[in-house]
Amino acid sequence: MQNQLSHPGGHQLHESNHVFSEEKVIGDIATIANMIMYISYIGEILQNLNGQPTSFIQPFCASINAALWVAYGWVKWILIVADVPGVIFGLIAAITAIM
Repeated sequence: MQNQLSHPGGHQLHESNHVFSEEKVIGDIATIANMIMYISYIGEILQNLNGQPTSFIQPFCASINAALWVAYGWVKWILIVADVPGVIFGLIAAITAIM
């Protein structure tokens, strides 16, 4: 086993043939957390559809934010995967809040 700092953008730990980058691990965790955050709008959507409207502005702004990250993500596809639920569920939550 060999430990070495070799990547200017983050530390890499070399074990056997596997390379673990702190940047990759944090990015993967952030991607999962991001998707969970946007999918959590399902509860608000259901409340809106059941006649208990929630705030319009927060999911609408989240949807715009996610759409901007999706546009930026065309260069880095994982950002698209993480933010597409934000575009979809943010807009649905915003729309159902004003219905």
